[in-house]
Amino acid sequence: MTRFWLVRHGPTHARTMIGWTDLPADLSDCAALDRLSAHLPARAPVISSDLARAVATADALGPRRPRLPHDPAFREIHFGHWEERSFAEVEARDPALIRAFWDQPGDIRPPGGESWNDLTARSWAALDRLQGRAPDLIVVAHFGPILAALQRARGVTATEVFAQKIDNLSVTCLTLSPPGVQAINHCP
Repeated sequence: MTRFWLVRHGPTHARTMIGWTDLPADLSDCAALDRLSAHLPARAPVISSDLARAVATADALGPRRPRLPHDPAFREIHFGHWEERSFAEVEARDPALIRAFWDQPGDIRPPGGESWNDLTARSWAALDRLQGRAPDLIVVAHFGPILAALQRARGVTATEVFAQKIDNLSVTCLTLSPPGVQAINHCP
């Protein structure tokens, strides 16, 4: 059994849909990073998405933790042509599609992007590959992959898990085998 400590990367301050766009994280809140690092298991290996905001956040957790290679499977959902556009801008162009994307998560994709089911498939496969590798494993990822793991651990629908808040620099701790949730959106 592996206990996954899912950490959402530091804030980007973007006000648009940012999935695979590689924005940096604002890691200027050293006190929050210190509290986060102290809360996480001291010797647990760390893996992150390959996007800069996740990599830099993982680096900020301290040099003493072993690092695993970055994994693009932990990237945020790919918003395709909606990347770096505001909800209002996309809604003005394609109101029915964007409403369906958020209200009926599943197979609906933004143009050139991926669906919720695409995201969950790649996130779950990555977690399965890591299962059993260590008793505790820190995964620095994004809102979507953290929600996907939570959906699986809780056995709930995408619509139910979408109601969950996941703050930047928060920890969601869970197991997949057996499924269990120890903490959600904990900000140390």
